[in-house]
Amino acid sequence: DKIITPLIQRGQSIHHICVNNRDLIMHSEKSIYNYIDYNLFSTKNIDLPRKVVYRPRKKLKNHFKVDKTCRIGRTYQDFIEFMKENPDTPVVEMDTVEGNKGGKVLLTIHFVDSQFMLAYIRNANTSRSVIDIFEKLYWELGPETFLKLFPVILTDNGSEFTNPRAIEFDGQGNRRTRIFYCDPSAPYQKGAAENNHELIRRIVPKGQSFNSFQQKDISLMISHINSYSRKKLNDRSPYSVFSFLYGAKTLAKLDSELIESNEIIMNPSLLKY
Repeated sequence: DKIITPLIQRGQSIHHICVNNRDLIMHSEKSIYNYIDYNLFSTKNIDLPRKVVYRPRKKLKNHFKVDKTCRIGRTYQDFIEFMKENPDTPVVEMDTVEGNKGGKVLLTIHFVDSQFMLAYIRNANTSRSVIDIFEKLYWELGPETFLKLFPVILTDNGSEFTNPRAIEFDGQGNRRTRIFYCDPSAPYQKGAAENNHELIRRIVPKGQSFNSFQQKDISLMISHINSYSRKKLNDRSPYSVFSFLYGAKTLAKLDSELIESNEIIMNPSLLKY
């Protein structure tokens, strides 16, 4: 302290002091800065001109580097080729719906043939949260039903979808689905899911946070959406078409219920108690 404080008061930097007084100080610059932070010296951080001028860098939250190698063999062109060879294979479109940046998000799963949709709330938009949902679905539905429902999944290039093998295979290495990716900046390639998101936005407008919602709220919203009649389905609801294709027991496992047509609410009042 007797060496360092007077020199700092002369306007010298920690680096300059340490370089020119190595034999006397015998500590690293980092240690000296730590001692000052811990108020062990007479001098304070405010006495260090560069310490005051430079603000701490902001840490980026939930920043993920996208692993582009996951797209090898799973591009949109690969999807087209697969569907040419397997034309009767049902397709599921997977996406994320955001509320406020950094808050809770939804994972949406859209069954194209029936326009039936599932949605699951997640605390953060991470790959692990997506994998956990599919693990849960796999064991609750049972492998046989899961394979029937999810033969092919088409999704976008979000970082939350960059671990496809963890979804495609179970813990014993058995294949349970195939994942393909749309071309970058081409959301129209999974347009069915994008269109269905408009119904979510009727109830939770864009920009509104999902933070106050629990899964029971999201399940209620999706039940109303799935019970809503669609012109493309000859005025039937996605719920009724999905029930015809896969049965009432599967719907029960997916925590989906039918809402009477005149009881359906498609505006924000549905989730306001």
